[in-house]
Amino acid sequence: MKTDIEIAQEAKIEPITSIAETLGITTDELELYGKYKAKLSEAYLEKLKGRPDGKLILVTAINPTPAGEGKTTTSVGLGQAFGRMGKKAVIALREPSLGPCFGIKGGAAGGGYAQVVPMEEINLHFTGDFHAITSANNLLAALLDNHIQQGNQLQIDPRQVTWKRCLDMNDRVLRNVVVGLGAKADGTVREDHFVITVASEIMAILCLADDMQDLKERLSRIVVAYNYQGEPVTAGDLQAVGAMAALLKDAMKPNLVQTLEHNPVLIHGGPFANIAHGCNSVRATKAALKMADYCITEAGFGADLGAEKFFDIKCRMAGLKPDVVVLVATIRALKYNGGVAKSDLVNENLDALKKGIVNLEKHIENLQKYGVPVVVTLNSFYTDTEAETAWVRQFCEERNCEFAISKVFTDGGEGGIELAEKVIKSIETKESHFKPLYDDEASLKEKIETVAREIYGADGVNYTSAASKQLKKLEDMGFGNLPVCMAKTQYSLSDDPELLGRPEKFTLQVREAYVSAGAGFVVVLTGAVMTMPGLPKHPAAFDIDVNQDGKITGLF
Repeated sequence: MKTDIEIAQEAKIEPITSIAETLGITTDELELYGKYKAKLSEAYLEKLKGRPDGKLILVTAINPTPAGEGKTTTSVGLGQAFGRMGKKAVIALREPSLGPCFGIKGGAAGGGYAQVVPMEEINLHFTGDFHAITSANNLLAALLDNHIQQGNQLQIDPRQVTWKRCLDMNDRVLRNVVVGLGAKADGTVREDHFVITVASEIMAILCLADDMQDLKERLSRIVVAYNYQGEPVTAGDLQAVGAMAALLKDAMKPNLVQTLEHNPVLIHGGPFANIAHGCNSVRATKAALKMADYCITEAGFGADLGAEKFFDIKCRMAGLKPDVVVLVATIRALKYNGGVAKSDLVNENLDALKKGIVNLEKHIENLQKYGVPVVVTLNSFYTDTEAETAWVRQFCEERNCEFAISKVFTDGGEGGIELAEKVIKSIETKESHFKPLYDDEASLKEKIETVAREIYGADGVNYTSAASKQLKKLEDMGFGNLPVCMAKTQYSLSDDPELLGRPEKFTLQVREAYVSAGAGFVVVLTGAVMTMPGLPKHPAAFDIDVNQDGKITGLF
């Protein structure tokens, strides 16, 4: 079979104005970025507000493994299947980060015959949203250090600066740096840090803001440092808000592209779910709900991360009520969870499957705790056997889940019709009684421990002394009513990436906590998870190239 990029490059892409026309969007309601990409105008977004909402479908997955799951591929294929069935659907996805594109993943726009195009542009600079976020982030950092240099009227303690610079690239050497070296005019010497752009609070704010006014209010609340009296200093105090908002003005507008089968897709925002809140923008999701009868969206990594944050953060803040959840798994990944080496996954192994399916079982249980019907889909591989598939089907149906095989990777929308039918059946026959996992009024530690116990399966939580002090301080500052954003490894339900399947009898380790006051949540760092990833020994960048004609290769 051809590579993803070969399939994408050979595809016939329609002008984005033609895709817009299928939704009743005029050219005047678009802001064009070339022939195949556009942003929805503010006037069009305003026009949508009076329309009724369609049905909200969340796509999530089991914990990722080297065997692959195909969450985005399934999301895209499901949208294509709805299109083939004559159903009006809009897909709302996250935007890929450059870091993993050149690091491990090599691209993130679906795969096979279930992709979003133009694939190379989406995976690279796209419409510049991430550059705008990076610039706004670093403008705030520059204004902060300049304030200290120019007399420090706010009495900022350089030892208590919490705002970090960012870059949309995996670069481990930037995790801990020293700035201000040189002459007196070069600034105040202090320790500084970088996060990857997708972990920046600006990314979260962009994804959670309803409109420009809400964006500016959120920006103003960002806590950048503490003064010598231990009081918070905000971006509003630094008079940074107007300029930051100006940089983000166009980035606020959702991006319209298409699938290989010319279905409409909104791609907007892209925080990682292991170190951030893992959901595309509220604006894109709400727009998609108004634009079509069905909105298909996804949350990052496994359901223990992305789905939990979608429910407990995004839905809570935006008033969204999902109608159904699609949970993606593969037989290969389940056998991997059962202890089979990656090289041996091609062989039938019912024993390993039965051992590893506990990971899927836990995710089903977790999703059902939110009161939302679950459809399990197996992303099909040619190595799957009838016996393995039948056993998983029975397992899921015994747990009150609809079940479907997805073949969208090889067959595009046609391969997703069974899944689409099961999703529609679930929506029409099963009521969603969505509710978040915990109440706003619970303490921060109660929220952390609820997620750890109910979602991860931990026996309890161990806090470092520093983390306990930080959580108490945040509650004393009035942030105790905020939801928690858990930064945790994606590879395990626990905080130890080596513990596969369904870990039990473990204690979650919380080492740090800080407030993202503008985003509206408290970030809780567990285990060894980093907010600035590094590159692997063989980065995907080694295999990426472009020829004389501008044709890119190696971008998966």
